[in-house]
Amino acid sequence: MRNLNVKKKIESEIYKRCNELLSLQEPDGTWRYCFENSVITDAYMLILLRTIDYRNERLINRIAERILSKQSQDGLWRVYPDEEPGNLSATIQAYTALLYVKPLSHTEETLQNAKHYIINNGGLKNADLLTKVFLAMNGLYHWPDLPIDPAILFSLPLSSPINRYDISSYARAHFAPVLLMIEGKKKLTSSYTPDLSELLGKSDQGSNIEDWINLFSVLNIRDSYMNTKKENILSYIQIHIEPDGTLLSYGLTTIFMVYGLLSNGFERSSSIIQNALSGLMKMFCEIDHTMHLQNSPSTTWDTSLILYTLLEAGVPHTNAQLLKGANFLLSQQQNKYGDWSVHNPDATPGGWGFSIGNTQHPDLDDTQVALRTMAQYSRTHSSYYSSYEKGLAWLVSMQNDDGGWAAFEKNTNRYLIGSLPIKHAKDALIDPSTPDITGRTLEFLGNYHGLNQEYLTIKKGVNWLRANQEVNGSWYGRWGVCYIYGTWAAVTGLMACGVHPRDKEIQKAKYWLLSIQNQDGGWGESCASDSKRTYVSLNESTPSQTAWALHALTSIYDQSIPEMEEAATWLLSKQERASYPTGAGLPGAFYIRYHSYDKIWPLLALSHYYKKFY
Repeated sequence: MRNLNVKKKIESEIYKRCNELLSLQEPDGTWRYCFENSVITDAYMLILLRTIDYRNERLINRIAERILSKQSQDGLWRVYPDEEPGNLSATIQAYTALLYVKPLSHTEETLQNAKHYIINNGGLKNADLLTKVFLAMNGLYHWPDLPIDPAILFSLPLSSPINRYDISSYARAHFAPVLLMIEGKKKLTSSYTPDLSELLGKSDQGSNIEDWINLFSVLNIRDSYMNTKKENILSYIQIHIEPDGTLLSYGLTTIFMVYGLLSNGFERSSSIIQNALSGLMKMFCEIDHTMHLQNSPSTTWDTSLILYTLLEAGVPHTNAQLLKGANFLLSQQQNKYGDWSVHNPDATPGGWGFSIGNTQHPDLDDTQVALRTMAQYSRTHSSYYSSYEKGLAWLVSMQNDDGGWAAFEKNTNRYLIGSLPIKHAKDALIDPSTPDITGRTLEFLGNYHGLNQEYLTIKKGVNWLRANQEVNGSWYGRWGVCYIYGTWAAVTGLMACGVHPRDKEIQKAKYWLLSIQNQDGGWGESCASDSKRTYVSLNESTPSQTAWALHALTSIYDQSIPEMEEAATWLLSKQERASYPTGAGLPGAFYIRYHSYDKIWPLLALSHYYKKFY
């Protein structure tokens, strides 16, 4: 009787949640949720708008309200709620931006603790590199005196050990505009530009340039695609501008682009600047009556995940709303040869990107999720069959030589670059294979295409995961928080490809997951795991992480165990909006609260749990 009651409860909840998601679909077939990141995008956007004298006080004040809403009670800013003692760079970003809003002077009590915290922690010189770059672009921090002329660095040939395309695509896009400004130590200021001299640490002017030297030497040297001429940097930027005016559909890269172009003779009234501003405006979402600039709106990603989840939950593919969503995904498949083709020249386009505006920067995670929906329709619709075949071929072709899959590009894992003495060089400057992308790709190939270890592609991927398991049985997840995320992806991927549940790697992962379950039946991991590179408990449960753990265990066990029943019960009872970020961008600097996740992952986990055990 107990199992019957649980079965009916799960059935009812799955039905209810499916209907709720269907009711939230937009007329164009998409689902649109906020991609909520830290205050960096809001701060930089506010400063940009003030610097160009953008006349919209209501928008500027609503951005300022968003920044203030993220200030902790102690007056500091953090990139995740339990970060201690605070985040110096985020506090500098927020504090500086608020100084640009004249009614909020630096004498305001709400900012005093932030200012003292910055000063007591070494001032601006101890901020992260991206923060110092942006401050320098605004004349608030010094550009470095590099020991050699960057123009010389450009002249080294392609035959040298490193070139521009050995650096991650997102690093290239962020720093190409900076190269337009650093050589002439250019800056943009306005009547709103504040005085931050109090925040300069002792001997700041001549110290701490090592990061700059390391970074710019790599960005400039051995580059056959760019040379000393400014026009070639401009050409790179212009080639990578999306139809919506943004630079590779990122908010921060677009802000940097506007600075780079304005400092090199482009007028604010020029079409390239106006289009960029228009693209940025479309990236705003409203949160609690404030305005937040999403760094990359997640519409394509959310829509793909929701369609896949609804199909897994039992909604028939003949459903008109699902077909409308599938048609949207079909329109988003890319046909351009982007930067990915430099290391993979024999492949034809076929991937998907993260945002609607993304037409040339596909990623493997979006592609494997979109293909799950394409697979459902490929049997009866020729257009979907063609789409599926193209996407599948592109995805498989992007496998790295080491057997894993990365986020955006192939074989972009140069040891020399990843070992540079720059904080998080391995996370920001290179794009290596990761357990989460590799695991999810294998899970798709195994479950949706019937591939197993008899195929060399699968065997290489499985072996890569085996070799990259942590000693405690977990896997590190690069794009989610964090070890729970990576372990879920790796376990489900291995199981889908025929690895036996009694395999030692699976057993170690199983016991690790069970060992970190909370007393309430759920799972919760702190973003601190990301920077410390070791599991850190959140001491409370979150819907996404509980769903990931339950899904992983469901793939291992032949019958439900009490710990899984407790997890399912927790997911059934927790429906309030989750506020803890479970998406990751850059360790210690950038985390994402996907507003869609508490609706997607619990429903997916409950659906798999129900189908297997009831």
